[in-house]
Amino acid sequence: MTTYQLVGIGNAIVDVISQTEDAFLTGNGIEKGIMQLVEQDRAELLYGAMTNRVQTPGGSVANTIAGAGALGLNTAFIGRVRDDELGHFYANAMNEDGVDFVNPPAAGGELPTSRSMIFVSPDGERSMNTYLGISSELSSDDVPSEVAGKAELMFLEGYLFDKDKGKEAFLEAARDCHKGGGKIGIAISDPFCVDRHRDDFLSLIEHQMDFVIGNEAEIQSLFQTDHLDDALVMTAALCPLVVCTRSGDGVTVMEGTSRIDVPVQRITPIDATGAGDQFAAGFLYGMATDRDLETCARIGNVCAREVISHIGPRPETNVAELLRDAGLL
Repeated sequence: MTTYQLVGIGNAIVDVISQTEDAFLTGNGIEKGIMQLVEQDRAELLYGAMTNRVQTPGGSVANTIAGAGALGLNTAFIGRVRDDELGHFYANAMNEDGVDFVNPPAAGGELPTSRSMIFVSPDGERSMNTYLGISSELSSDDVPSEVAGKAELMFLEGYLFDKDKGKEAFLEAARDCHKGGGKIGIAISDPFCVDRHRDDFLSLIEHQMDFVIGNEAEIQSLFQTDHLDDALVMTAALCPLVVCTRSGDGVTVMEGTSRIDVPVQRITPIDATGAGDQFAAGFLYGMATDRDLETCARIGNVCAREVISHIGPRPETNVAELLRDAGLL
């Protein structure tokens, strides 16, 4: 059985991306700049209204795993797709990107493969309309113990924590990963998901996680505070490593009581989709290759800067060359 440097567990979602004007959003009742969950009929309606569609395999942690794989890590992704056209597209695309897609498309009368319609405004803001479909049904049965047990690093997507079967899958994955000597962490993903499951989230972070990655709003939501510094200190008291992205204000890394603040080079985004995902890809690449934490954050910043310079949530240029130019490889 392969030993993977990085394994992700998350929603397997086909991203369908289209550039649009703000008037289109208003006319179609789409709230700008946020992620909305939609039902199947709404998903089909919005899909039909899209122009200039770009279709790619997506999902937050899946994007992270693909980005880390593009930098050279040996990676795998655990997610659930249906045995339908989009499901086969997704599985094949991940494998072609060099990421082992562990689970074959599920046959039978289950929900269809998940998809997210992403409308990108002229200012780079993305408005996401996500139909979760089959991916949110991931359970312990989808997490092979031999894969989790052979992972040096595992990265979990907080969105899947919304269902009991997802919580059980995370706990089982953590046990298997730790038993094999690996480290496991979580992308908080969504303040609203934290609001729904705060006690369980905090328990998972305290008792099972070796690292946490989130943005300001997500870290603050753990303790229902508007004071980021307080939230960072409280989170660091529960988890050995806390990484907080603060958009144009840089990145803060907490290891115990030690704090590192790493600035970013500001650019005007073409499309902000995937910035946090690719930051995580770079940071985890740094962890997997034994870089110090400041270097991990700087690598993450380069990866995020690359992905917001074009449409789409995954790297399009040779990021390793960018890292070499920055003296980070």
